[in-house]
Order: sequence, then structure tokens, then C-alpha cells
Amino acid sequence: MVDVDVTQIQDGNTQVSARKKTLLLGRIIGLASEEDYRPSTASVAERAEHRQRKQLSQHQANLESIFALALTYTPSDVTGVELDPDWRYQFFQMAEQIHNRKMQDLWAKILASEVVNPGNFSLRTLALLTQLTLREAQIFEKALGMSVKINTEPRFKLLSSYRINGGIKQYFRKHTQTNFGLSQFGLPYSSILTLVDAGLLHKSEFETGLLSSNENIQLTMCNATLTLKPKDQHLLFTYYRFTTVGDELCQLIQPKSDNEFINTLQTILAKDFIVSG
Repeated sequence: MVDVDVTQIQDGNTQVSARKKTLLLGRIIGLASEEDYRPSTASVAERAEHRQRKQLSQHQANLESIFALALTYTPSDVTGVELDPDWRYQFFQMAEQIHNRKMQDLWAKILASEVVNPGNFSLRTLALLTQLTLREAQIFEKALGMSVKINTEPRFKLLSSYRINGGIKQYFRKHTQTNFGLSQFGLPYSSILTLVDAGLLHKSEFETGLLSSNENIQLTMCNATLTLKPKDQHLLFTYYRFTTVGDELCQLIQPKSDNEFINTLQTILAKDFIVSG
């Protein structure tokens, strides 16, 4: 049995050796001395009991943090509803395991949203969310910031390219498909695969129908709206589609606008569309 001395080790010090970082984990499993507790003089059962007390305390702290954040998102001028008992129980069972502050904020928004308008977030979504890492959440936020809603469609699409499908123009083009270069703006294909593996994005690309050259098309992003009119009747978009879970999380994330991406998108589209906005 190892009695770990962690008093001289600081969690936030990135220069600490891997061995010392590993020793820090001793706190979690009850191998670190604390006040009147000494693991070297405790039995295995006593160390297990100590670890369980620490775990329960941490779980309680996690729930209290999420609850406090949820209160800040809950309006006082809107009528609330009683949560489904099964949903509420499962929510708290899962939420107590969320330690990261940013992820706690996401869970708080879900709780506040359900009190106001229940049924938007399924237990399946909550279960997947418990496995979502901070890095995956950041990639999701990036992808959402580059996504659009087409006209009045309620769901976001991550456009990847457009192409010419038919007509005489395709015979005078070296390439009939024009990519939007997502990787140039921090969303390489590896990040797409990360979202696919996380269950937030469908793996296969989808296509819109042919875009009418007689009607304007609105692309609505988080802080911008582009109005397009195809110069040809044989154009269509290819895109990635969020899964049901991804769609539910889209309601919570407030992505940042990438002006450089928007400007580049306008430049690319101007070749085959009349662009305004």
C-alpha cells in the first residue's frame, strides 16, 4: 500500500513530472493523507469508505454547481412545468458525474430548458452527453459556427461543397465540384470523424435537390445571412447532417461567428451564384 504525499504537488503546474501527476490520482482512490485520515494506518475497507465519501462529496458539488447555473438560465416570467420523474432521476444520476465547468454549463442549460419546455432532450441524448469530452464539445461548437440553415428549414447543415449536376457547363469545367475548404478554418476531416464517432454527425454526405435559378436562397448562420441566386439551374449543395442528438444540442450551443470563413464562402459562391448580404 502506497501512502501518497501530495502536499507539495500542484495540479495546475504543467511542469510536474508524469510520476508526480500520477501520484496526484492517489487523492481520488483514498491514498492521500488528509487531516485526521492516514491511509497507511487504515484498512482496505476504511480506505474504500474514505474514497466513497470523497466521491459522494464531489458528486454533490457537481450537482450543486449545475443547479446554481441552471437558476441563472431559468426565467422568472415564464410558467414552468413539473419534470417527468424518470427523466429527472436519470438526469441527476448522470449530471453528478460531470466535473468540467464548461460541460456543467451545458447540463445546466438542458435542465433550465426542460423546466420551461419539456421533451426537447431525450435520455438517449443525456447518456451520450456523459461521454462527450470537452475537446469534442469544442469541435462541435466550431462545426456549428460554420453551419447554415437553408431558407426556412429548422435544422442546421454543415455545407461542404456545391457542384454542377447536368447542363452544358459541366463539360467546360475541369472540376464540377467546388469545396468550401473547411479544413482551412479549423475543421479538418479528422474533426468531422471525431463528431461522427461521438454520435453528433452522420458519416455520409448528403445532397440538396437542384437549386432553382428563379428563386433566392437564404443561408442563415449564427451572426450572418447570405442571399444567393444560382446563375445556373444545375447547381446543388453537398453537406453533412447532424444526428438527432446533434440537433438537440444545437439548441444549446452559442457558436462564435467566423468572419474570415463567411467572407471566403461568399468569394467561392460568387463564381456560380449572385451573392448579397
